[in-house]
Amino acid sequence: METVNILSIISIAFLGSFGHCIGMCGGIVLAYSTIKIDPKSSKVSQSTAHLLYSLGRVFTYSVLGAIFGALGGVVTFSNTANGVMLIVAGIAMVLAGLSLMGKIKFLTLIEHSFSSSPLYKDMFKRVLNSRSNFSFFTLGMLNGLLPCGFVYFFAITAASTASPLYGALVMAIFGLSTIPAMFSLGFLASLSSATNFRNMMMSLSSFAVIIYGIYTLYNGYDYIARAEKTLTECHTN
Repeated sequence: METVNILSIISIAFLGSFGHCIGMCGGIVLAYSTIKIDPKSSKVSQSTAHLLYSLGRVFTYSVLGAIFGALGGVVTFSNTANGVMLIVAGIAMVLAGLSLMGKIKFLTLIEHSFSSSPLYKDMFKRVLNSRSNFSFFTLGMLNGLLPCGFVYFFAITAASTASPLYGALVMAIFGLSTIPAMFSLGFLASLSSATNFRNMMMSLSSFAVIIYGIYTLYNGYDYIARAEKTLTECHTN
């Protein structure tokens, strides 16, 4: 994991959280803030609830990142394979950025309907109506499984690391970077209706996704070029 990659992930996740995440998951935050949190409780108690919810999301994202990182590692066993994997990931990232901009329907075509299953709905309802502190963490875990184009982008990024550890790290950084927006939304409902602000942040993050995708494409090309150079040198010697 290079520093530029980590900074890119943080920037994209932070910007996108104020655009995409608030729009997609804002309703859930507002719902549990109304149903599960007593407005008369202390700010510390309310903050703990919001933090546990966010940490639950981060936990699910980290597990997903490890899984996708492991899957990426299965197909990357040489510099050439690494390069091809990065090129495929880069193309997917560019398509994801265009989809987040609303230019194409790439992400909507690959969304899974897991959240519509009766089992998931029943679990979500039970956890939403529970008042225990751990239920906030569990609710965050369930929210992390919801179909989301932004999560798909970072899952692709996790797969491109070809490592369960780095894949988990990518998704953990993504989840942690979204906490400020989601945490603030728990106290400031007006954030969910600030359409112009959210649209601006979404545009910035989508553009950053495309740039990061192009950068990934370049890294993939560089891997393949180095592999061919090494192969040529071996044949020459």
